[in-house]
Amino acid sequence: MSFSYTLWFAFFGLIIGHLPGAITGAVVGFIFDNLRHTQRKNATPEAGGFVGPLFTLLGAVAKSDGRVSEQEIAIAERLMTRMNLDTELRKQAVTSFNVGKQPEFDVTQTITALRNWVGMRRDHAFPVLDVVIETVLAEGNPAPEKMSILRQLAFALRVSEMELMALMAMKGYAWNGGGQRGYGRGGPTGGGYVPPQRSPQGPDPYAVLGIERNADDRAVKRAYRKLISEHHPDRLGDLPEDMRKRAESRASEINAAYDRIKEARGFK
Repeated sequence: MSFSYTLWFAFFGLIIGHLPGAITGAVVGFIFDNLRHTQRKNATPEAGGFVGPLFTLLGAVAKSDGRVSEQEIAIAERLMTRMNLDTELRKQAVTSFNVGKQPEFDVTQTITALRNWVGMRRDHAFPVLDVVIETVLAEGNPAPEKMSILRQLAFALRVSEMELMALMAMKGYAWNGGGQRGYGRGGPTGGGYVPPQRSPQGPDPYAVLGIERNADDRAVKRAYRKLISEHHPDRLGDLPEDMRKRAESRASEINAAYDRIKEARGFK
């Protein structure tokens, strides 16, 4: 449990009322810290609660460009295996995928269900997006219909456009800066994603951190600290094992990108 409120309230109490103030402040801060910890614990989603809406959305993404490809079916099957779904949950996943791929399926309620499952846990939103991105990119350069659904999901999960860009970069895609960036009612608007020229060292480290190449050193460090604090696996609680591994992989990518930038710029 974090004790940040305890420390801050104690510090201000010490300034205002010396030792008695520090003790009072620490007690008040501890109450806030305990309340925040309880809320985060209660917000941890149930392990199986996401299976239905997640596979429904994957089916909708796969069908959104008019046909479900073998690659997209294979990704869904591999995901079921990696998640170690039991017989009942696997049947639910297959049924949900088939529901999502029905013509003219409306993803709104499914995205709402995933948002409710994630709750206030933004650190759980990123692994969910990571799973969906796999299907979006199954056939290479994604169709606009697939990107539209992905953007709607990111918007619903309170993941910014820049953070979505960073997730895409780790899969080998980068932002094509044409068009005005921003959010509309359906999510981020403007621009598009294109496959970049991959380097032997991996994805563009600046894209991974979600910053421009001309960002100063302070901005680089700030972006790194923010990302690694949100994606560190130790914060994930009861997240299913496959999604935990995704978070661990993402944390490794963030560290690797930061190390490459530090080496290139010569700072510690």
